[in-house]
Amino acid sequence: MVFKNRYMVMEVFMNPNKDQAAGDSIIITQFNVSNAIKDSILVNFGECGLAASLGSFQVKYVNPITNVCIIRASREEYEKVWASITMVRSIGNFPVVFNLLDLSGNLQATKTAALKCEEAKFEQFKLMVGDRLSAEDTHRMNNHLAKIEVLEH
Repeated sequence: MVFKNRYMVMEVFMNPNKDQAAGDSIIITQFNVSNAIKDSILVNFGECGLAASLGSFQVKYVNPITNVCIIRASREEYEKVWASITMVRSIGNFPVVFNLLDLSGNLQATKTAALKCEEAKFEQFKLMVGDRLSAEDTHRMNNHLAKIEVLEH
């Protein structure tokens, strides 16, 4: 039996109501993004909704530099997961907003879309940081791009 999944490429806007220069922020990880989404599913759809969604739900990838993540959900439950993601307002008491960049039923198409988004966001990051861009930042970004390439179901 083959499980049919949907993959969502999401962008996380950190603290959307404040200036980026404020300095206080949270580093997003697979763990805290996953917990925020699971909490939202529980609040909005109850225990049965959470149990139904957890079968295939997984945060496959998170990049804390560009705030892009890939989330997998079953074909039957992805709309519930997507709705819950839309209702997430904070990660660790830090305000966030999620934006869907791509939705696909195919991991290869998701990888392509995520790589395109990541490259564009990193160019934006380089312009924002300017001369302060370190070799370490570039190395970390290349590591994250390599992680997308090796994603499996």
